[in-house]
Amino acid sequence: MPGTVLLLAASPMGKGCLVDAASVLPVLAAVSPAVLSGTDTANVVELADPLEPQAVLTRLRAAATAPGPLTVFVTGQLQLDRRQRLPHLALARTTPATVRYTAFPWHWIAEELRLRPPGTTALLVDLHADAESWEYLATSTLPVGRGVGLYGRVAPPPPRRTVASPAYMKAVATLLRSGHRPELPLLHEQALARADGEGGRPGIVLAVDARVPAAPDPHVAITVAAREGRHEEAAALAARWEQEAVRTWGTASEQALHWAEVRADLAMLAGDAAGSCRVWLAVATARLDTGQPADAPSVESAVDRAHHQWGRVDDPLRARELGLALAGLRLRVPGRRQGALDHVQGRLSRLEAQV
Repeated sequence: MPGTVLLLAASPMGKGCLVDAASVLPVLAAVSPAVLSGTDTANVVELADPLEPQAVLTRLRAAATAPGPLTVFVTGQLQLDRRQRLPHLALARTTPATVRYTAFPWHWIAEELRLRPPGTTALLVDLHADAESWEYLATSTLPVGRGVGLYGRVAPPPPRRTVASPAYMKAVATLLRSGHRPELPLLHEQALARADGEGGRPGIVLAVDARVPAAPDPHVAITVAAREGRHEEAAALAARWEQEAVRTWGTASEQALHWAEVRADLAMLAGDAAGSCRVWLAVATARLDTGQPADAPSVESAVDRAHHQWGRVDDPLRARELGLALAGLRLRVPGRRQGALDHVQGRLSRLEAQV
């Protein structure tokens, strides 16, 4: 089965730039797609200094839903948003004051990869942290989700007025240009040694093995069913696990809400935009009702996903019904994209003329 490769290199323009991220892309682009992926054939998507987080999300989402192995190469710098103090991948327009709106939230990666079969996804990263992110990483980690391999390093802030080189990722690319891709743990160790020999500061070393766990994982059976087009079977399995979580931990528990989110993703994969929107609205409401703040990542993500799926609902009556509920939530959860509430209200006005 063909593999998929996503090459993402991003750093801010101007004096806020800590690393020359885009300089690694020509080296990676010189590697055969098959070697980048570790498969016989592969599709490669390249993102060089993207401007908008939504553009990155769109490409990541498409890559995450592609069958076959997925390898993501990420080069760039980490910054924290001032409100929630969560790590983001800085993009071309990012400044310390605009991280929340112009950078790519790191936790979106785990959210998009959640339905990937364990052991089929790997992230290779070469990141430089600003001072605040470096302090954050002293006590926190960079989550990537269940069954996802993570290899690379996070380097400390470079000296003032210095733009660092992505030495680790360049070492990875140079090793791969030999035409052979070793097992990722070995490639990772070789790249670290090579970068260290060239003066690259290793910083925090990241190495999370993605081997499939020995215990049966219900996500695997659900993902296989969905990818084979057995959408009703996949939804039934997820609903069964959700019911079990409700009995064990309660309706508003994280365990139960997780399985509701899985059902929403499955409805999206099945082409049921209205059903997916409805579940995301319910998840967002449940999270708010349990006292989670309106700007919590899990709340914002649920409302944003409901909004995205609502935009794909063609039936005017169903779109109006869901839109009214979405508008109420948007009053409480405006989200990161400016004008989101205006967009909902504008479409609702047009729908009123149709029904």
